[in-house]
Amino acid sequence: SRMTETQDELKNIQRKPGLQIWTISVRSHCCFLQLGKKNKNCYIILNVSNSATQSTDIHYWIGNASSQDEQGAAAVYVTQLDKCLGGSPVQYREVQGCESAKFKSYFKNGLIYKKGGVGSGFTHVETNVYNIQRLLHVKGTKHVTAREVEVSWSSFNLGDIFLLDLGKAVIQWNGPQSNRQEKLKAVLLAQDIRDRERGGRAQIGVIEGGQEEASPELMKIMTSVLGQRTGHLKEPIPDDKPDQNQTSNVKLYHVSDASGQLLVQEVATSPLTQDLLSSTDCYILDQGGSSVMVWKGKAASDEERHSALSRAVGFIKAKNYPSNTKVEVMSEGGESAMFKHLFKSWKEKGQIQGLGKTHSVGKIAKVDQVKFDVMELHAQPKLAAQERMVDDASGHVQVWRIENLELKEVNPSTYGQFYGGDCYLVLYTYNRANKPQYILYMWQGRHATQDEVTASAYQAVNLDNKYNGAPVQVRVVMGKEPRHFLAIFKGRLIIFEGGTGRAGVVNPDPGARLFQVRGTHEMNTKATEVPTRAASLNTNDVFLLKTHQNVFLWYGKGCSGDEREMGKAVADLLSEQDKQIVMEGQEPAAFWVALGGKAPYASDKRLEKEVALHEPRLFECSNQTGRFLMTEVADFTQDDLDEDDVMLLDTWEEIFLWIGNSANQYETQESYSCAVDYLKTHPAGRDPGTPITTVKQGYEPPTFTGWFNAWDAHKWSNLNNTSLNKKTGGGNIKSHNQKISSSISNAYVDQSPSRAKPSGMLHSEQLVKAPQHQLPQGADLEKREEYLTDAEFENLFGCTRNNFQRLPKWRQNDLKKKAGLF
Repeated sequence: SRMTETQDELKNIQRKPGLQIWTISVRSHCCFLQLGKKNKNCYIILNVSNSATQSTDIHYWIGNASSQDEQGAAAVYVTQLDKCLGGSPVQYREVQGCESAKFKSYFKNGLIYKKGGVGSGFTHVETNVYNIQRLLHVKGTKHVTAREVEVSWSSFNLGDIFLLDLGKAVIQWNGPQSNRQEKLKAVLLAQDIRDRERGGRAQIGVIEGGQEEASPELMKIMTSVLGQRTGHLKEPIPDDKPDQNQTSNVKLYHVSDASGQLLVQEVATSPLTQDLLSSTDCYILDQGGSSVMVWKGKAASDEERHSALSRAVGFIKAKNYPSNTKVEVMSEGGESAMFKHLFKSWKEKGQIQGLGKTHSVGKIAKVDQVKFDVMELHAQPKLAAQERMVDDASGHVQVWRIENLELKEVNPSTYGQFYGGDCYLVLYTYNRANKPQYILYMWQGRHATQDEVTASAYQAVNLDNKYNGAPVQVRVVMGKEPRHFLAIFKGRLIIFEGGTGRAGVVNPDPGARLFQVRGTHEMNTKATEVPTRAASLNTNDVFLLKTHQNVFLWYGKGCSGDEREMGKAVADLLSEQDKQIVMEGQEPAAFWVALGGKAPYASDKRLEKEVALHEPRLFECSNQTGRFLMTEVADFTQDDLDEDDVMLLDTWEEIFLWIGNSANQYETQESYSCAVDYLKTHPAGRDPGTPITTVKQGYEPPTFTGWFNAWDAHKWSNLNNTSLNKKTGGGNIKSHNQKISSSISNAYVDQSPSRAKPSGMLHSEQLVKAPQHQLPQGADLEKREEYLTDAEFENLFGCTRNNFQRLPKWRQNDLKKKAGLF
């Protein structure tokens, strides 16, 4: 039978990197699975990643016009395909217009929905088909979709972009209120139509809706097709709210059919822990109705595993959720990154600890710290990112304290001593590729006044401006100092609970003081003041107890020789008195008296801290639609960093806010509070003290770039419009045998001829300082860069002369200002 043939086909499917696509065809109640055919309403898409793990995802896409038979057949085939691939793929149910970010990420140039709900964005299309007349309504910046609409002016509005596809010509009409990123994406979609559907033999023209008079020939063609426009165009249609809205309302349900009926029972609400999942069962995770995920335990029955997808659909109906609610189905061991992000902690089977993480005071759990090898950092950027180390901490350190709301330099002899009643700014300078790089740490004491906290933020902005916005800004929460922060103070980091380090101020006498010392070498050691009582002790650490009479150095049974040595070194910083060594279990009476008496404390042997293994997630923060929204970007790359926006990168241990050069002030201001809210409302119950680091475009540290595959450090300096230049051309297009001018907008293509190089060449220092009379005769002060040698030019601007010419005028002027030539 045909079904048997299809099952045989499924068994022969190879797990090869890339996309494979099938359509579902239903004829006379018989189902067919066809590879690469078009004009169908249900599709199955198999994606195998290029990574070493070859993670696999299966999507089945449901068009709005698909029948129940087609949808049912698609679900059956997905289950069979999953079985043929060993049950490891994650399965996704996709509904037209509401596709997941992961699905859209496969089609970087966008999706096109044909009339009747048929998607052609992911099908093979015959080339050289010119007998076409259609109008596409384009929406979106990160994930573009184009819907076929009525070929009429009544379909247009002022805020979106429309492509009039006439076969041999594609005319792009940009709404007056559309933004630069939308225009760029629409051009890429137009190019994709030309290259894939027309074999590269169609011309593209661009009309700016607010300046139609500048493109008279193209407007003639539009009018001949659409008729004369009467009345005003419609106002912009607000973009849909991003479908990846975070919700803290997450519930876990246990699914069983032991009684012969589908029984769904609530197990827990967020924050969820991994131990709630039993290998013998199946579970449904409901993310507040925005998405439904099914988890299949390895030891669950075949019946339960095979019916997982249909159960999810049944659950959606029972809950009265919209029919387009997203569904993911996954097996134990093959969980999606999104699924793992909903759990407070997640341990992979056979997970290996990294190079060590920071600790929480008083917790038993502890990691063996390993000396950070800076050579490993350069060889493995991802490792550098995971360890949050930009270098070997050998750079230059400057420290200021906030005093009377102003910056006061701290005496270098006291560097490393931080008081809980103060706020500090720490500027760290290091070199990368012979250029200075900066990190600005903002350390805010737990007991500092609100005025001081506000002043530290204000002074950080001033300091940032002094260095032309180059510093990476890192908010440091007291007690949660990142690894690199520890390293730059070379084993001298001491955190005092209260008080101030200001000169002339006498701190109240606290009597006895207790400090917990953690670390195995100068790169990872710090001493933290803890409450002076026995309950603060931990068998795995070294403690310093300082009284008016004695200084005790207490060694827990679980600490190593290296930890004892670092304990001695820090103790000498805290007190010049002779130290009395105290071994755990051999404490003198005076020791317990100073602590207020004996009491139980953490005395279990060292347990290695399990660090949650979570994949990073990238979000676009934008108010281009008139309201501030966060949209997730799946399978992100460096190209997804949009210079018009602020991007949020969540690496779990840290939150990065990447500020694009053209991001507006509102987005920049809102992004920080948005990051704080993101942490507060995260369903996994995230630590609100997670560091939030601000990174400017072009000044990205390795701790940020390491999360991106094949980061191009020269991308921003070499940014040009090559992708838009390609084949759009400024030549003529033919339509209805009439030769017309293709008025390609100057916003995309710089067609100015390259200038001849002036004869008099000077060094950059001469050009920056030279008055008019010292420049070559007839030299143009506004074009000093033209008198540089090629080598000097590239050294000064970080890009070639040709690439510089391709940059927008405002960007050229910006670079010239920074170089002192303007």
